[in-house]
Amino acid sequence: MRKQKKNKAASRLGEIIQASDTAVLRQLVERLASARPDVRRECLDFLQQHVALAPPAKADAEAETVFALWQELEPDLAELDEYGGGDHDTEDHVGELLYELFTKLKKSHLTSDDRRSLLEEVLPYIRSGNAGMDDALYDVAYAACSDKEDWRHLAQRLEELGKDWPLDHARRIYRKIGDQDKFLALRSRRMEYGADYHDLATFYWEQGDREQALVIAREGMRKGKGRMDDLRIFLADRAKKSGDRQGYLELQFSQATERLSLASYQAFKKLCSAEEWKTFEPRMHAATAKAWPEQQLKIHLHREEYDQAIRVLTTLPYSDSRYGADDALKIAAQLEQRYPDQVLAFYMLGLGNLNQNSPRETYAHKAKAAEKVRHMWVDIIKAPAKWEAWAKRVKTLNLRRSALQQEFAKVVPDWSTL
Repeated sequence: MRKQKKNKAASRLGEIIQASDTAVLRQLVERLASARPDVRRECLDFLQQHVALAPPAKADAEAETVFALWQELEPDLAELDEYGGGDHDTEDHVGELLYELFTKLKKSHLTSDDRRSLLEEVLPYIRSGNAGMDDALYDVAYAACSDKEDWRHLAQRLEELGKDWPLDHARRIYRKIGDQDKFLALRSRRMEYGADYHDLATFYWEQGDREQALVIAREGMRKGKGRMDDLRIFLADRAKKSGDRQGYLELQFSQATERLSLASYQAFKKLCSAEEWKTFEPRMHAATAKAWPEQQLKIHLHREEYDQAIRVLTTLPYSDSRYGADDALKIAAQLEQRYPDQVLAFYMLGLGNLNQNSPRETYAHKAKAAEKVRHMWVDIIKAPAKWEAWAKRVKTLNLRRSALQQEFAKVVPDWSTL
């Protein structure tokens, strides 16, 4: 019924349009478009697809479309900026319109003046950084640049903001356009992190000053903070190409052990010859003791060091929801036959206190642990009587906790018939 009414209304509108002269229709479009940026943008898009325009007029129409899009999104962007974010619908809407603005700028032929006018609209929000749209705003600012002078102008304006993140972008732009003096001036303001030294080292390397690049990179290895991966890879590549095998392996060892995992352990071992691995294996073993427990478990199991693996496992809290917990539970399953008592005790940890009220979600997690406890007693230890005695006590203790009974019945075999 509603669809019929809509079709009827559209038909009547079409009849009125047919009866109207050109001047009246022009007046209607101009009135709607002047009051609503979204309507103006839609009109401009439609007309550009259906009307042949000379290049100057086409550029003007593209510029008008871009500014209409900006006027459409800015009220919501200003609200996000004022309150430090907003609801998901508003954030998604603004993000989508900023992306559309970015794509239109990439395809358009705006004049330099129009591009810079739009940039002046965007820069206050970049300076504030409070809307949660930094990446999208920088994308728009970058898309507003079409030649070297546009890029230089953007870098200068970002530099004037005097804040760290805009300064980082300005520095990258100066490097991109080949303004070495400005790049080095901004780069010298902060040399603290590994990424800072990597940035400067690769700059000198690209300029052909290989010696200075290596000096900076080695200095970064001594003084740099934070993530050092890129710097190590840079130096490792240089060491490999120069034939410095020991230096190359030392850097790769540091890379592998900074956040040691089974994957990085195996990757490093693959780099080594049998003789080289004999030298590094004890050091890798020492590094394993400092890795995350889940990674220690994986490495010990890979090395068939089952005693060490079970010792690590028994130090962990049981959880089926913690990050890395799936790995721990999978490894526990592989150790069940060798260390049934220890693995049973580990699974028991997942039950917690069964004599207290808890949310249904907690009961669901405990039911999973109870299923594993049953598996150990019935399938591994071959003592079903112990399971039945224990389970009946738990069931009796919790007769009035219907949520617990329901969740256990979903997961634990024979729970309902005990």
